[in-house]
Amino acid sequence: QVQLVESGGGLVQAGGSLRLSCAASGLPFSIATIGWYRQAPGNQRELVASVSSGGNTNYADSVKGRFTISRDNAKNTVYLQMNSLKPEDTAVYYCNGKRPLSPTYWGRGTQVTVSS
Repeated sequence: QVQLVESGGGLVQAGGSLRLSCAASGLPFSIATIGWYRQAPGNQRELVASVSSGGNTNYADSVKGRFTISRDNAKNTVYLQMNSLKPEDTAVYYCNGKRPLSPTYWGRGTQVTVSS
């Protein structure tokens, strides 16, 4: 069974940092694209960052220069380093995994709250 488990969320003041982790199991991790999404109440789930099997990264304009996505294939883990956090970053953050011709799998999310 494919499982993605997020961790590292919490409460932080504006300007602070957090590092989120997404641990994957049951997935051919090294050939999968892994993404971080977020969803605030009343909003659509939006892409934050992704990293492909080839190492290419993609970032939302709103987080570019502040967030960094990375992957450690040996540990089946993807990280999202979040710096200079803003209240508008408050959301539940989800990771997902996708490989060609297969479904997209989602974790259950981790809450990030940024206070002013």
